[in-house]
Amino acid sequence: MSDTLLLIEDEPLLSAELVRHFRRAGFEVMTATTLAEARRLLLHDEVQPLVVVSDMSLPDGNALDLLEATRSQAMSGEWLFLTGYGGVADSVRALRLGAFDFLEKPCELERLDLVVAGAARSARAQRQLREHADAENRRYAPAAFVGRSDAAHTVRELLTKLTRVPLSTLLLTGETGTGKGLAARILHYSGARREGPLVEINCAALPHDLLESELFGHEPGAFTGAKGRRRGLMEQAHGGTIFLDEIGELGLDLQAKLLTVIEDRRLRRLGGAGPIEIDVQVIAASNRNLAERTQAGEFRSDLYHRITVFTLELPALRQRKEDLDDLVPLFVAEYNAKAGKAVRIIPDSVWAALRAHDWPGNVRELRNVLERCVLLSDTQTIAAHWLQLQPARRPAPSESVTPDDGRGLHLPLDGSLSLDDMEKRIISEALERSDNNVTAAARLLGTSRETLRYRVNKYGFKSEE
Repeated sequence: MSDTLLLIEDEPLLSAELVRHFRRAGFEVMTATTLAEARRLLLHDEVQPLVVVSDMSLPDGNALDLLEATRSQAMSGEWLFLTGYGGVADSVRALRLGAFDFLEKPCELERLDLVVAGAARSARAQRQLREHADAENRRYAPAAFVGRSDAAHTVRELLTKLTRVPLSTLLLTGETGTGKGLAARILHYSGARREGPLVEINCAALPHDLLESELFGHEPGAFTGAKGRRRGLMEQAHGGTIFLDEIGELGLDLQAKLLTVIEDRRLRRLGGAGPIEIDVQVIAASNRNLAERTQAGEFRSDLYHRITVFTLELPALRQRKEDLDDLVPLFVAEYNAKAGKAVRIIPDSVWAALRAHDWPGNVRELRNVLERCVLLSDTQTIAAHWLQLQPARRPAPSESVTPDDGRGLHLPLDGSLSLDDMEKRIISEALERSDNNVTAAARLLGTSRETLRYRVNKYGFKSEE
């Protein structure tokens, strides 16, 4: 799209001078001498000028009325007004409608050039943001949930319906790797809030002590190290969507604060004096059964009922293996483009292995496998040995998990222990073996100290720290 400048001016001599000047500056200049002519160009012919330079008072009316009409049609471009009869009321209305500037005639060309250059930079930035948003909207349409199975078709239908209704909250469930993040982006970029921001946070990736500040923000001096003001992620998502992945990892105290924010549509920064109004759609996700955690007292029932205005469960890949026929070529083409490869042939042996695999990591695991196959391929054919698929081994109920060092931890797999009970027993054993030292226990479990410390506090264990 060329850099078009629309000049709306009814004085012939001034119009001719400005046309010559702006053309020398590199603009493609279009002119109009009346509001009716300008209205036809902008609203009927759908001309999209980068900058509009307009006289305020024209023979058939006030140019501010045309600016208001174009803003109601969500037309882009910056408006600059020149007038010899401007008053305070007109200047206030121009700025309220989003005009870039308001200059009085006569105006020196040097100053006019500076203002027009600034308006052009602003319009180009807005155009880039709009084009990026449009690209995201196309990328994250409901059709982005690929698959020919009945399960995939049902998910696409539900996503399409959900993008058309103004739900304040909803919950995405399903095993890890089933595409909850993709579903959240589809709901945002194809929904009514597509023009607003999408803010994503993994609640399991941050220590509990930082989550409150990250979510709600803080004022200077709110805690040790808080040197400046910080807008929290909930506040940053104003007018758009916040995606709370793994919401089940939030502590009960943060769950209570989150519920208050969702209900009241206002928040208070840490150390803040007053509430801040927000308008946010909340999309939560969890690969754990929140209903069971609610019954066990590990998740607040009021928050659970608040975020489950609608619950969308995403199916596991093993339940829709016919979708491999669509997903595999799609991922191969994606990694071909990223790595400059030309892998096109998928042998029958590779297809057989892919269909036989149980895919415990779901679509995320499939992506990783195909990325490896494409990147390590030296020919146009995927080699079966790069799949490196490990057959799923399901221990019998009487078996227990026992490492080779002879100090194994025996966990009954007969249904008598829940996953939380198993986690609690493993952490207890690790603390006992490390003399209640959280750092040493985290090293034994292969996790971070912050993650383990959160679970130590969650289950009420004692430690040296």
